[in-house]
Amino acid sequence: MIRTVFYTLGCKLNQCESEALASSFKSRGFSVSSTPQEADIFVVNSCTVTSKAEQKARRMIRKFSRENPLSVIFVTGCYAQLNGDDISALAENVYVIPLDLKHTIMDLPEIIMDGLNNGMSLNESAQMFVQGEIPPVHDFDRFKFTGSTHTIHTRAYLKIQDGCNNNCAYCRVQIARGKSVSLDLKEAVKRAVDLENEGYREIVLTGVNISDYRNPGKGEEDLASLVHVLTANLKSSRIRLSSLEPDSITVRLAEAVSHPNVTPHFHIPVQSGSNRVIEKINRHYTAEQVTEAVSLLRSAKDDPFIAADIIVGLPYEQDEDFKATYDLVQDISFSQVHIFPYSPRPGTELYTVPIHVPERTARERAGKLHELASSLYRAYVNRWQGQEVDVLLEQRGGTDGNAEWMGLSGNYLHTMVEDVPGGDENRGRIIRAVISSVQKGIVSRFLKFL
Repeated sequence: MIRTVFYTLGCKLNQCESEALASSFKSRGFSVSSTPQEADIFVVNSCTVTSKAEQKARRMIRKFSRENPLSVIFVTGCYAQLNGDDISALAENVYVIPLDLKHTIMDLPEIIMDGLNNGMSLNESAQMFVQGEIPPVHDFDRFKFTGSTHTIHTRAYLKIQDGCNNNCAYCRVQIARGKSVSLDLKEAVKRAVDLENEGYREIVLTGVNISDYRNPGKGEEDLASLVHVLTANLKSSRIRLSSLEPDSITVRLAEAVSHPNVTPHFHIPVQSGSNRVIEKINRHYTAEQVTEAVSLLRSAKDDPFIAADIIVGLPYEQDEDFKATYDLVQDISFSQVHIFPYSPRPGTELYTVPIHVPERTARERAGKLHELASSLYRAYVNRWQGQEVDVLLEQRGGTDGNAEWMGLSGNYLHTMVEDVPGGDENRGRIIRAVISSVQKGIVSRFLKFL
């Protein structure tokens, strides 16, 4: 059996695409793992959001090549799209697949097997794949990632959108992914129903910027429209949304996500609480609009888990700008805050702007936000002690009857669940549980299957 490792960096969209690729390999008899280990084929799905993500990709590619010299390493993703030549030079057994051809990796297992059956080596088969005739590329090719079996996660990912029409001054992803394109609404609903019929009880809607979702040819049908139709058609599966732009959170969207089958978990890329900085980095909202957006989401759901992204050390960020960001995070009381030091990215508008924030100052600001974020998260978790949650069972912690499980609640709390009857057949099921302790991790007690 040919051993394959998928190593994925970055966003949920990359995870979604890796799931589909892994499904393609597994369905053709390849062994599949997401844990770095000895293997014959490595597929690295790269990210270019920060320089650290690129450094990590390079480090792992070199490690895979050094420890598995007879293997082949395929690298795709945003970093591969923008810096393919640099990646190819890392080792002789490295092959770069640009983003617009990532979907062709779905056919790689068949090509590899054909080559091996005809006496070719693994490397020769890989060369035949990358040197083959390049087919015409169409927008719909980006939505060929439809793996029927999600090998790596218990949640199913449904890609509804790709690309981005924003032009954020710090972001390289829109350069790599191009303009926004969306999956046809009827096709999206069909795929979601298919996933439900296959037994998946949570479907994550994902894309580069799902707020940009527009049904092709019917621009008035947006993300709110899609959520309304999905909740009307799905019977037992819950829907989780990936990141939402602050200016996309309207009364209409809030009404759509108020449906009980939409999880009370939202993620907002706020980036800064200073209106001056927000304008400088080409974001299209104000701090006041962020506050209003969160208010709408909280009116739609009872105490939802609301996470935010914040970039510290952006050019133009003065002390008063950071104070505005800190105050916004504190006043809104986000449940979780992802804090990123600014990373200048080649090709972006800010790349040539002098860095006005010394690295030490940026670290200090990040430290203050981390302290605040930790206290806000703890306050949110404490509020849920003694309350009931719906938990997706993901990983069993033992072999005895009524073993402990690790699971994910609708409001994005990772919890250990005690006293779950039955065995491994419960993986992927949703249960009702009550949070019994939050002192050393979040512990819940099983109540019933849903």
